[in-house]
Amino acid sequence: MRPVHRKADPTAAWEIARPSPAPALPGVDMAGFRIRGDSPIDLRAIPHPAVTVAVEFGDRPFSIHGATGPVRSASLAAGLAFSTFQVRAEGIECVQIRLSPLTAHPVLGLPLTQLRGSVVTLDDLWGRDTPRLRERLHRARTWPERFALIDTELSTRLQAGRPVDPEVAWAWRQIVAGHGRTRVSDLAARTGWSRQRMWSRFDSQIGLTPKRAAMLVRFDRAIHRLSRGHTPAQVAADCGYADQPHLHHDVRAFTGTTPTAAAHEPWLAADNTAWPVPRGAA
Repeated sequence: MRPVHRKADPTAAWEIARPSPAPALPGVDMAGFRIRGDSPIDLRAIPHPAVTVAVEFGDRPFSIHGATGPVRSASLAAGLAFSTFQVRAEGIECVQIRLSPLTAHPVLGLPLTQLRGSVVTLDDLWGRDTPRLRERLHRARTWPERFALIDTELSTRLQAGRPVDPEVAWAWRQIVAGHGRTRVSDLAARTGWSRQRMWSRFDSQIGLTPKRAAMLVRFDRAIHRLSRGHTPAQVAADCGYADQPHLHHDVRAFTGTTPTAAAHEPWLAADNTAWPVPRGAA
């Protein structure tokens, strides 16, 4: 086996905080980011199998440039498999939340098909509650206080929201457990639903078809292995791709660039600290 070569972490100077203990809410993970700097910071967001919510509590909002055009906001929500988008800010202070689509559906209060591949301001989803939450985060003195505020907000919304269908939740969990290698053609039969009904309800509530969801889950595992220095040939074989061109095709489809270029994105470099993979899950 070839040795794994690691490059210097471009995010080593960032302050990244993790809640301890981990959030108790199902399908919720969060991390705090403080990135200082006198010049603008440019980050390219990489798709992953979770809905991203970011709440900025500093004095400088994000400037986001994506497929839908520029957005300037102190908070955002990005649906599953969003197109890569550029985030620019002169210093960042925020809590970033990753929501399983099973949790995001009731927490955000809308079918995730309405977020398909897009980035919207959190103000558009939560209205006046968003600036109030930002103000409370700004007044909080520690990361544990901020994480507790987010936990309370999400808990309230989760209890009030409408959950996804049990059949859809089961299908999503099967795809995740199989690292995207699940035979999605079998999912409908195993729930007793027709294929048309499963595809329609899954797409509406998760925001992707089962096939696209499986591609995203598999891509996420592959791109993180690439970012840790594994070769494309090794990653293609380990993650269930037919061959290296198949891996290249999927990486380009989700990131618009090559596996080598995508693997060196700072967005991914921060993941080892912000979103650590459980031992044995890689």
